[in-house]
Amino acid sequence: MKKYKTEQIRNIALTGHSGSGKTSLVEAFLYKSGGKERLGKVEEKNTTSDFNDQEIKRLSSINTSIIPVEYENKKINFIDTPGSFDYFSEVKIALRAAEATLITVDASAGIEVGTEKVLDYTEEFGLPRMIFLNKMEKENAKFNEIVAELRSTYSNRMIPFTLTLGEAEDFTGIIDVLNKKAYEYDGFERKEVEIPEIRKEEVDVVYTEIVEAIAETDDELMEKYFEGEEFTHEELMEGILSAVMEGLAVPIVAGSAQTGAGIDILLDEIVKYMPAPNDERAHSGFRPAGEETRAISVDDPFSAMVFKTYSDPYVGKISIVKVLSGVLKEGMEVLNINKEETEKIGSVHFLRGKEQLDAEEVVAGDIAAISKLSVTQTGDTLSDKKEVMEYKPLKVDKANYYIAIEPVSKNDEDRIGSALQKLHEEDPSFIIDRNQETNQLTIGGFGSVQLQIILERLKEEYNVDTNIIPLKIAYRETIKGKSDVQGRHKRQSGGAGQFGDVFIRFEPFVPAEYAGEGEVKDDFVFEEEVFGGAVPRNFFPAVEKGLREKIKSGVLAGFPVVNVKAVLYDGSHHPVDSNEMAFISAAHLAFNKGIPEANPVLLEPVMKVEVEVPENYMGDIMGDINRRRGRVLGMEQLENGNQLIVAEAPHSELFEYAIDLRSMTQSRGSFDMEFEKYEEVPREISEKLIEELNKEI
Repeated sequence: MKKYKTEQIRNIALTGHSGSGKTSLVEAFLYKSGGKERLGKVEEKNTTSDFNDQEIKRLSSINTSIIPVEYENKKINFIDTPGSFDYFSEVKIALRAAEATLITVDASAGIEVGTEKVLDYTEEFGLPRMIFLNKMEKENAKFNEIVAELRSTYSNRMIPFTLTLGEAEDFTGIIDVLNKKAYEYDGFERKEVEIPEIRKEEVDVVYTEIVEAIAETDDELMEKYFEGEEFTHEELMEGILSAVMEGLAVPIVAGSAQTGAGIDILLDEIVKYMPAPNDERAHSGFRPAGEETRAISVDDPFSAMVFKTYSDPYVGKISIVKVLSGVLKEGMEVLNINKEETEKIGSVHFLRGKEQLDAEEVVAGDIAAISKLSVTQTGDTLSDKKEVMEYKPLKVDKANYYIAIEPVSKNDEDRIGSALQKLHEEDPSFIIDRNQETNQLTIGGFGSVQLQIILERLKEEYNVDTNIIPLKIAYRETIKGKSDVQGRHKRQSGGAGQFGDVFIRFEPFVPAEYAGEGEVKDDFVFEEEVFGGAVPRNFFPAVEKGLREKIKSGVLAGFPVVNVKAVLYDGSHHPVDSNEMAFISAAHLAFNKGIPEANPVLLEPVMKVEVEVPENYMGDIMGDINRRRGRVLGMEQLENGNQLIVAEAPHSELFEYAIDLRSMTQSRGSFDMEFEKYEEVPREISEKLIEELNKEI
């Protein structure tokens, strides 16, 4: 691959709904630009960007891939993202690495949820966008309807830069509005034809919209426009770039990745109207952690952000970086800011899917891969050692869907930890957790597809077999009443015996309201009110120790006991046979008697849930929360028009909520949840639950 300067580079995140044709579009770009001699097809399993086994098997992208395309003396780094909603975190990271996004839309399907999510997300931080209406040759393709829907739903700023000559089975070519030319296509080749007379007025109307958007970018251009003067070619070109970068225009281009129609015009408009990384107006997704800023320039000391990691079975770990200043070369020693360790740069190359292309150097603004960095992970900053520059870490959405797994064999158990860690390095949205209370290994993500792929990769790539097991809830036990019991331990078997005798009151307490003098530890407090030395003071710690041993496992189903106060108020001892062990045993006996007599109940974890949904789903969502034994605490209208519902619900009712919410809202809803508190399980549920839990013990 030839060398390119920063101003010759374009970084474009390729986004859109699953099945809209992103992978096929990459193939069309490569074929048209000479990067491939043969057009790859998803169904033939020979595309450049879908290269790992899971993607080939599923005929769907599950990883972000980097596809550089050389066109018109420019290098366009297409960052091809997955369309599945389970991987929307990958999309967000790709958008941070890009200066613009190309959103693909299936013209036969219309505006789908994936399109909405990307448009909404990019609107939030003003990322320049271009929309490609793909599959214009398909039955039911509807150019005008989709353009009208985009404009009515979002803004009139969405302007068609091309029109179509026919559509669906009558689709033959493209009208280039800016140049006022029409082309008919035979595959990827085109011939110029006359714009149909009946379409010329339409072309003029759309052209005027583009000119008006350009005029808004500059006072002088606005004055020139009102005076009826024509813009020069240079003013037109610069004005469109400014309009796109300022969000005053979102170009819509039509065509077909499958037939090749319009691909050349789309590439032309990307290199002309999408910003270079060093354009001072360009969006910067990777921002310095401090107040200091640094323009993307080869003249500054080196800095880069790692935004993706691959684990290659032959090469090892591959770190994908965007160079943000300076130049990256093999053999450099750089500082990993996050790990505070020096890394020596091994082989550096450009990736095109899985293909590795030689890279003598990587200039600021470009994207490349580094092999075998020892400590570096996704989200780390690499910097010049002398002039340090740190960038803000990547934000990854919190996982909201978990399953519990267990290795099938001892060999699997030995390998599973390192295998899961490698998979986490590739996808930081995938979470691994060893629950200390339930002793379960849980993995988390954003849906069943993501976690199923993780399990398949464990087996196929790391030879680790696992079983999915029922997810356990970390219940608690407490008491609602009081009891007053004696625990008497006496054992005589020749020689010194054991004797401990205690009288203990058990009662509930709320830690936040507790005002006694006993020390509160783990929701349990121990006090003593012994008079006259009935129990010598040196045995008080033994009584407390015995009780603390017992609260680890309650009487209902063996869960930890919380919110209990125990008061030692009387007892007796033997001058010879009393010892620490005897009073520990006496405390055990008192606990075993006292807790059952104090109306023990089961507590369950309750989660705080924040659900964001379009307003028309409100009734369904609130009804569903009630069915889950939850309660709605409040609602809030968000700036984007959605509603935020704040609620509480038992954790046991939320295992499948990520999947259920997606189903109820056609994937338009999202939610976060976190632990809020413990509450008593209703008695009708508790009795059945305790019976089931005790069967498992």
